[in-house]
Amino acid sequence: MISYDQALHCVFESVAPLSPRQTSLHEASGLILAEPAKARWEMPRCDNSAMDGFAINELPENIEAGLSIIGASYAGHPFSGNVNPGETVRITTGAALPQGTATVVPIEDAVEKHNKVFLNQSPKRGQHVRYAGEEYRFEEVLVNPGTMLKAGEIALLASAGVEHVCVYPRLRVAVISTGDELVELGQTPGPGQIINSNQLFLRTRLFECGCTPICLGIGADDQKTLAQLIDQAIDADLIITTGGVSVGEKDHVQATLQKRNFEKFFWKVTIKPGKPVLFGKVGAKPFFGLPGNPAATAATFELFVKPALKQLAGLDDVLPEKRIAKLTHDVMGGGKRQAFLWCSLQWDNSEYRVTASQRQGSGQNRCHASKNAILAVPTNVKSLQSGDQVEVLLI
Repeated sequence: MISYDQALHCVFESVAPLSPRQTSLHEASGLILAEPAKARWEMPRCDNSAMDGFAINELPENIEAGLSIIGASYAGHPFSGNVNPGETVRITTGAALPQGTATVVPIEDAVEKHNKVFLNQSPKRGQHVRYAGEEYRFEEVLVNPGTMLKAGEIALLASAGVEHVCVYPRLRVAVISTGDELVELGQTPGPGQIINSNQLFLRTRLFECGCTPICLGIGADDQKTLAQLIDQAIDADLIITTGGVSVGEKDHVQATLQKRNFEKFFWKVTIKPGKPVLFGKVGAKPFFGLPGNPAATAATFELFVKPALKQLAGLDDVLPEKRIAKLTHDVMGGGKRQAFLWCSLQWDNSEYRVTASQRQGSGQNRCHASKNAILAVPTNVKSLQSGDQVEVLLI
């Protein structure tokens, strides 16, 4: 067996980002940028007003004489003439400054009478003006490679006229559940049977990670059925199976993979839960064989599959995010295996506090429901005490 750190290193050494491709900005939400995205023009594209008011050239010598209103400039409908001293143009927020003007007087700082504007106070030259190019310049890099394109980035690039971006494609992940004991949701389990909750967990988690899950259903405990499902999965970017990775009489995953030129990188890791996790490549595609127990499936997904997905997707920061927190109660360690305990992490005044689930059975779903972190207990640590500073991994 290898350690968690060794296994994670092996995953990173074996998984490379997918080949990037051009895609429409409309379809790029949640994808990772592969090449710098540059502005196609400067922004603002012209000097424009930051307020509703009046654009002026310069103050008349006699401010009490007022300024003659000679037109209006609206957003999308600029004033085409020239504004001379002693004249002004109505202007709305975002409208282009007319030629000859350099200052905007807010409407609340002026009084309009008889087609003239009288100012309540002398304005500062250049006030309330957004200058061309002050946000960004033509060909300026707006978003760097390795950035996930979220709403803010999408809006920024759209404003700069970027119609297409080079991104890593959205991951397609095949999920196969194994075991004669499994039935689908909606069926009534018979004697010794259970609902296939792992598939629903993985499907939901993959959606949350920005992937497209391809759920291929339940594979019976025989090599022929498993082989057919693996053949269907081979077009995906990554393949996950649950159950059947141990050495029992009904555990057929590894034997089936060996007939598909499977390249095994590791099997069994010194962790609890999730010891029999399997990792390798089949048909050059990353393959994870996760244990069938629900909490073990969930743990090994967070510990190994999610970092692999991040690397495939082109992210630079692929390691689980960590926090240091104060433990609220005593917990037992995993002995010779590194224990990973489902827990709740909360900010309390000036520090993080972490509380582990009371029940940590690998066969349970309840222990990881509504949890937002995993507490890592080092190997050979018998227990941790209430008040200890501990490291937790964010989910």
